[in-house]
Amino acid sequence: RHAVLVMDQAGWHTTSKINRFDNITLMPLPAASPELNPTEQVWEQLKDRELSNRVFKDEEEIIDRCCVAWNNFTEVEGAIRNLCSRDWAVL
Repeated sequence: RHAVLVMDQAGWHTTSKINRFDNITLMPLPAASPELNPTEQVWEQLKDRELSNRVFKDEEEIIDRCCVAWNNFTEVEGAIRNLCSRDWAVL
């Protein structure tokens, strides 16, 4: 089996200290392209639907609200697949 790991170009992803494996291909996204990063797509949805333009009383409320936002997002069937699927990445 072979895997392709898509990742941004954060410093800890591009360091030469990462162990390389023959059956894993690292595919870095272009710099400054959050629209291609599936994680950024999910984060954008969480912010847009539940987390932006709010004032929280403390860290605990932030964590609680993030959990609610995540749970609400994952309850929508296909939400993650729709945001993170790419036609060019079909096997």
